[in-house]
Amino acid sequence: MDTKAYVYILECKDNTYYTGYTTNVKHRLKMHNLGRGAKYTRARRPCRLVYSKECDSKSSAMKLEYRIKQLSRKEKLDLILGVLKEF
Repeated sequence: MDTKAYVYILECKDNTYYTGYTTNVKHRLKMHNLGRGAKYTRARRPCRLVYSKECDSKSSAMKLEYRIKQLSRKEKLDLILGVLKEF
């Protein structure tokens, strides 16, 4: 059985969004803000968590991450605000 995983969206200092997945959102956010996260976020610190969703497995989290990354900025904002309910 897989452990729980989470998909998250960060808002970066330059107002862009970064989407990722993890098993520990709090720790992952800390790593991003220490410059030990994704290369994308290193130059865009600080980042703040604006969305997270629990998934049943790493596999389902990875699939959801991919789907979110395909969204436009407007659609991501709608997801963050709770307007887009499909996810």
